Amino acid sequence: MINSSEKIFFEGAPAKEDLILNLIAGITLIGLPFTFGALVRALWLRFKITNKRISVTGGWLGKDKSQISYSQIKEVRAIPRGFGSYGDMVLVLKDDARLEMRSIPNFRKVEDFINEKINETSSRNSSSEVAGF
Repeated sequence: MINSSEKIFFEGAPAKEDLILNLIAGITLIGLPFTFGALVRALWLRFKITNKRISVTGGWLGKDKSQISYSQIKEVRAIPRGFGSYGDMVLVLKDDARLEMRSIPNFRKVEDFINEKINETSSRNSSSEVAGF
């Protein structure tokens, strides 16, 4: 549930290009596992990135849900796929856990947004520590 101060930056499914490229790869026996993975992602993986948190719903039939706030993120690692039109991202948390986000459309803008929110959160936390709160 999103409160009134929470604004959605991105909400949606994985990049369509991921599904298309993997369907083409599925014509070979070697590409079948990749095709199956892309189908599962297309059917049940959903991202919601707001100014307060990141939610990823996925898994078989979309039954797994992960939510993290920007204050929990230590590092963002991203790599382009599909000729740079989409990409994969790993969020490394402060407890060294990792949240993988595959086939994100416009992943460079998403990466920039997440890094901006991490920096805002860390500067807010460091200024409150200086003030003694």
